[in-house]
Amino acid sequence: MEKRVLLIGGGKSFMVTAIAKELREQGFEVIQSSHDVTEIEHIENKPGVYLIYVEDLDDMMEFFVYLRDRVVESDISVSVIGSSDEIEKIYNTTSKDKIAAVFERPVNVKELGREMLKVVEKEEIRLQKKKILVVDDDGTMLRTIKSWLSEKYQVFMVNSGMAAITFLAKNQVDLILLDYEMPVTPGPKVLEMLRSEPSTSDIPVMFLTVKSDKESVMNVISLKPEKYLLKTMPPAELLANIDEFFEKQKIKAMM
Repeated sequence: MEKRVLLIGGGKSFMVTAIAKELREQGFEVIQSSHDVTEIEHIENKPGVYLIYVEDLDDMMEFFVYLRDRVVESDISVSVIGSSDEIEKIYNTTSKDKIAAVFERPVNVKELGREMLKVVEKEEIRLQKKKILVVDDDGTMLRTIKSWLSEKYQVFMVNSGMAAITFLAKNQVDLILLDYEMPVTPGPKVLEMLRSEPSTSDIPVMFLTVKSDKESVMNVISLKPEKYLLKTMPPAELLANIDEFFEKQKIKAMM
C-alpha cells in the first residue's frame, strides 16, 4: 500500500503542521503545498491522494474549480477538512461522489490519521478495478451508466468525441463505451480517429446506442468494435456483456 498524500493548506497554519506531523507518524510520505494551482502543477510525481485543509473558501474557489477538472482527468482521491457550511459549498463545485472523506472542524488529528489510512486502502482497491470511459453527449445517460457500473469498475465520463480524444491523450483505459450519434464528432468518426493513432488504436471500444438499424451497424463493422450494444438493454445485461468481455480478455492473457 502506497501511503503518500498531498496536503494542501497554509504551510504556517498550526493545524496544517499538526496534521502533517500526525500523518508522518502514521507512516505517510507527506508532500505539502498551498492551494496555488501553479505550485501544485509543478509538483513532480504527485500522490494520488489529496487532503485539503480549507482556511478561506472564497480565496480557494479557483482551486476547487481546477480540482473539479483534475478529478475528471486523473485518478486522484480527494478528502476535505472544513466547516459544515464550507463542505456543503464544495459539494456544489466538486461532485459529492468525488470526495473520498470529509472532516469537520474542529478536527481530531489522531482520528484523522486513522481515517486517512482507510482512505488510502480504499483507493488502492479502487485502482485495481478496470477503467471504463463512457462517451455520450447526454449527461443523464452518462450518470445512469456510471451508477450501473461503478461498483465493479472505475468509470470516467466525457460528453463529446473531442473530449474523449483529449482525455485519452493523458489517461489509459481498458474499455470505451461510445455513443453513436453525437453532435460535431459522431461515434463512428471518433472510433476512426482512435484507430488511426498508435497510442489509442488498440483500446477496445463498444458502441452503446439507440441506433439498431442494420445500416448503422454495418457502417462501423470495418472499425472492429468489440460489441454493438443498445441503450434499451437492462442494466444487468449491459454489465453482463462487459463482465464477459473482461473475462475473455483474462483467459486470452493466460493462454
